[in-house]
Amino acid sequence: MNTPEGRPKGMRLIARRVKPSRRHLGKLTAFEQKTGWRYSITATNIRHMGHIAGTHQVQFLDVLHRDHTEVEDRVRTNKAMGLANLPSKSWETNASWMLTANLAADLDAWLRLLTLHDQADLANAEPDTMRFRLYHLPARLAHHARRRHLRIERTWPWAQTFTTSWKRINNLTAAT
Repeated sequence: MNTPEGRPKGMRLIARRVKPSRRHLGKLTAFEQKTGWRYSITATNIRHMGHIAGTHQVQFLDVLHRDHTEVEDRVRTNKAMGLANLPSKSWETNASWMLTANLAADLDAWLRLLTLHDQADLANAEPDTMRFRLYHLPARLAHHARRRHLRIERTWPWAQTFTTSWKRINNLTAAT
């Protein structure tokens, strides 16, 4: 059954107004640019969750839906890391592929957290950007005097970022 406005019965709209951050400035509508506020609207039919106190409040529902968008963002990242391309009709092969894609997404997330936390352009970059800048490395692996040397192309613009990240990984203490 629908309400007179055409919404399903029990549907609530939660409007949120916040000051826009730098990453949102390019995506603001003309109205948001004029007012200086960023608006988001969430539609929900959740009244309350079981017997948990406070779950009927608008603030709780807003936080619940905003937290879920982070989950959706990770799903999008996992799809970009290969989860969208299941290679076979075989369940076993696809299960292995899914585990591998999730492992790649986890390694990518840990690399960002542990070594790229102070790199503004890479800390929250898309997987394609990470692939282009760090994972597809223009380098040679050379062997000399029983040692291996990684020869990175000098003109590569992200050589310093890669070497900083590599040094930070090597300086991590072993988990005990």
